[in-house]
Amino acid sequence: MKNVMNSKEYEKFIQSKMPKPKTLKNCIMAFIVGGLFSDLGQLITDVFKKNEFNADQTAAGTAIILVFLGALLTGVGIYDRLGKFAGAGSIVPITGFANSIVSPAMEFKREGFVFGVGARMFTVAGPVLIYGISTSIIIGIIHYLFF
Repeated sequence: MKNVMNSKEYEKFIQSKMPKPKTLKNCIMAFIVGGLFSDLGQLITDVFKKNEFNADQTAAGTAIILVFLGALLTGVGIYDRLGKFAGAGSIVPITGFANSIVSPAMEFKREGFVFGVGARMFTVAGPVLIYGISTSIIIGIIHYLFF
């Protein structure tokens, strides 16, 4: 005869085999890594300010450098390992946005630079860009009409 479990026994069996979540550790690692990214961004901002760049140049330069670092770390394979270690702490900052653009492109690099990398680069980030641009247009119209 077969050994048949009822649904409650099966559920209990599954629960015993599932790994226990390490929520506290994951939250702490996300906080630390996200904080380090923020510290890096503040350091870059301070360097720009010390060299007498205006506020717009400082903001743009900081964003450009952080996006470049996120893309570079993704390209050399470090960002994925960092993401496994830090979880949400690695995807929340602007470097996570760079990672979301470069990762799909890296997966399809064997198909060539045009049909692989170029065509797949915005599969994840495309909807984010469309949503951001659309929202900014709507808010701009509301601001223009009412303020």
